[in-house]
Amino acid sequence: MSRIPAIDPKTAEGPARELLDAVQSALGVTPNLFRVLAQSPKALEGFLGLYGAAAGFALDKATQERIALTVAQGNRCDYCLAAHTAIGRGAGLSNDEMRLNRQGASGDAYAAAIVAFARAVNDKVGGVSDSDLGAARAAGLGNRELVEIIATVAINVFTNLLNKVAATDIDFPRAAPLAELRAAA
Repeated sequence: MSRIPAIDPKTAEGPARELLDAVQSALGVTPNLFRVLAQSPKALEGFLGLYGAAAGFALDKATQERIALTVAQGNRCDYCLAAHTAIGRGAGLSNDEMRLNRQGASGDAYAAAIVAFARAVNDKVGGVSDSDLGAARAAGLGNRELVEIIATVAINVFTNLLNKVAATDIDFPRAAPLAELRAAA
C-alpha cells in the first residue's frame, strides 16, 4: 500500500482535478505516479511541464525510454521499471534491447553511447569524468543531446525518488528482475 496516497481523480478538486483530467485526456489513463503527485498540484504541474518539454527533445521517445530504464534500474525503482518497460514496448523497444538498457547498454552503437552517458550521470550524481564526457562526444553526441540526456535523467530520478518514498502502488505489469532476464538471454 502506498505510503503517500494516490488521489482519486473522481473525487479530486480544483487544480488537482484539472491536472488529473489533463493527464487522463493525454494518456488515456491516469497512472498512480500522477495521482500521487496530485497531492501537490504545483509539483504535478511542474512535472507535467518538464514531461511535456521532453516530448520536443531531439532525443526520440525510444531513446528517452532507454534512459528511463537504465536510471530506474540504477535507482532500483520497481514502479518505474514496470512503467518504462510497458512504455518502452509501446515505443518499439524489444525485450532484449530493454534488458541491455537496464544494464546501461544498447544493441545500437549511438544509443549505447547515450545510455552509457545517462548511466554515468545517474551513478555519479552528475560527477562524470572527462573520459565519460569524451566518450559521449566521440560517439557523436553534441551539447544539445548531452543537456537533454541530463534532463531526462533528472526527470526520471525525480519519479524514482517519489515512487520509492511513496511506495506507489504499481499499476503496470511488473518488470522481471534483471538477474532473471540475464539468465534467459
